[in-house]
Amino acid sequence: MNVVVIGGGPAGIMSAISARKSGNDVIIIEKMNSLGKKLLITGKGRCNITSGIDISEFINNIPGNGRFLYSAFQNFSNQDIIDLLQKHGVKVKEERGNRIFPVSDKAKDVLDAFYEELRALNIKILTNSKVEDIVVNNGIANGAQYVSGGKKYCVNADKIILATGGKSYPATGSSGDGYEIAEKLGHTITEIKPSLIPMVANDKLDIDINAKSKYKNSKSLCKQLQGLSLRNVKVTIIDKDKNKCIYEDFGELLFTHFGVSGPTILSASSHIIRYKNIDELLKNGKIILNIDLKPALDKEKLDNRILRDFGKEKNKLFKNSLNELLPLKLIEPIIELSGINPEKKVNEVSKKERIKLAQVIKELSITISGFRPVEEAIVTAGGIDIKQINPKTMESKIIKNLYFAGELIDVDAYTGGFNLQIAYSTGYTAGMNN
Repeated sequence: MNVVVIGGGPAGIMSAISARKSGNDVIIIEKMNSLGKKLLITGKGRCNITSGIDISEFINNIPGNGRFLYSAFQNFSNQDIIDLLQKHGVKVKEERGNRIFPVSDKAKDVLDAFYEELRALNIKILTNSKVEDIVVNNGIANGAQYVSGGKKYCVNADKIILATGGKSYPATGSSGDGYEIAEKLGHTITEIKPSLIPMVANDKLDIDINAKSKYKNSKSLCKQLQGLSLRNVKVTIIDKDKNKCIYEDFGELLFTHFGVSGPTILSASSHIIRYKNIDELLKNGKIILNIDLKPALDKEKLDNRILRDFGKEKNKLFKNSLNELLPLKLIEPIIELSGINPEKKVNEVSKKERIKLAQVIKELSITISGFRPVEEAIVTAGGIDIKQINPKTMESKIIKNLYFAGELIDVDAYTGGFNLQIAYSTGYTAGMNN
């Protein structure tokens, strides 16, 4: 069989490897000048290869149609990708949160290993070539039309695997053109939304902590704190309309000029984009991010800690008393939001004021107004409707001999290597002879 793989990201690469190992002649057609452009920027250039948890637990970390992937994960697991990379000399390590990275901390080593495997299997790679249409006769896909060097070509195929990625990071080639190709062939594309995306702080509504604060909205507070990275904090997303917690997490958070980012925020985004009436709630300032800066201490223990710090030097000014408790960049905003006079001596701070200080530290509130553009998302939610794809083979239920793999499908997961594993597993499944 002649197999044409459209797209040279992780899903396309794994599709080609799987198809070749099944005894087929394989060609990858990639519109960029090399394969794996997006792979090189994953994990901030380190490449979070996969997760170290048991493969049976992966579905619990995939809010976007996780059950659809059951067969794919059985066909190609996290251990399988680790074995493949180690065969080519890429040693791996497990970090906090079961994240698997190359020991070298270089995504390029992972891509180089894929290239070695492709070369070893004698898989043909055609770059700088953009597929514009899939040729279909009598409901059967049998060719692909592409443009290369300004000329149009057509390649015949017994099987076509579409693995062009989503719509995030278009500079790497993921511009959403695969959705257009699939839609032209009669497939339904569910709404494309950003997932694993930083959140934008509200720039209109006043902060609901202290009306006298100079921080009149959440965006001005985040801008003051931009660049500050916090570890070991608890984040809680609240639906203020229902006074209901809709997401909780523990870990890292980063303040930016527009709002908040970091692992906890990215994972939260993939959860709350699916929350009922989320767009309306965001518009009306009803989604609140509460940050517990000291989750290991309840309010009573935190007050005792503050008292101990105050007791070290009773004539010390309040503004100089929080250096051991908080990062330097946080001290002025926390004092401002507490409403306590920074020029007071610590022995003049009342119990009521200390309670307010502890409240701000335990519930630093940011009103969220939306998300960054889909082009900045790590992955996209939405895509080809899973009802139109056979989960055991990844073949289209509408067009015979047409298969799908990776982010193009309406599946997406939390951070931690799960989305890359989806790419490998769906790619491997699509490439198998069925």
